[in-house]
Amino acid sequence: MAYSAANAAKRMVGKLSPESTAMLLCDIQQRFRPLIYRGETIVKTAQYMTSVAKALNIPVVATQQYTKVFGPTVEECFADPEDLKSTPIFEKKLFSMMTDEVSDHIEKLNKTSFILFGIEAHVCVQQTALDLLERGHDVHIVVDGVSSQQPIDREIALQRLGQAGAYLTTAQSAAFMLMGSADHENFKAVSKLTVEHMKLPNEFNDALKDKK
Repeated sequence: MAYSAANAAKRMVGKLSPESTAMLLCDIQQRFRPLIYRGETIVKTAQYMTSVAKALNIPVVATQQYTKVFGPTVEECFADPEDLKSTPIFEKKLFSMMTDEVSDHIEKLNKTSFILFGIEAHVCVQQTALDLLERGHDVHIVVDGVSSQQPIDREIALQRLGQAGAYLTTAQSAAFMLMGSADHENFKAVSKLTVEHMKLPNEFNDALKDKK
């Protein structure tokens, strides 16, 4: 009984570990890029997250919404073009990422926690997160890695996802939670990625500074 209670408590606080985690890159495609609110920050954050995933040996799964119309995944979502080529990318028309093909794929990964980033926050990201939550998974939304065309849609979607039980986090917070300690064997590699990422403009962070 105590063990079950401890497991339940651990699940409720949403801790992350590389062994039980996969990252989901949702529909960051060429056609959307100039249309998305603070879209360049979304692309830069995606590159940081996929680089962290590579350093920590965490699988990344990507989707593309109706590629014929909206184009391929933005190449800069990955620091190394070869990583884009080796990442499983699933075509879809369903708004949620959780098509039958993706569901089968992540079931084989045997992960319980999912870090989600991409677009649009109020449509594909939100529906993906709700599907995963309904299946009993932990979902971590990277708030500086999701957006929509309209700021209000992004804002309300994040509120909705938090109310539904998703964990709202930042890219850097997720990365360091995955390591857990400066003793982690890949701490230096992830720290270097973080330093370089922090040199880049983050429009969401800049907006908060402007409010002060």
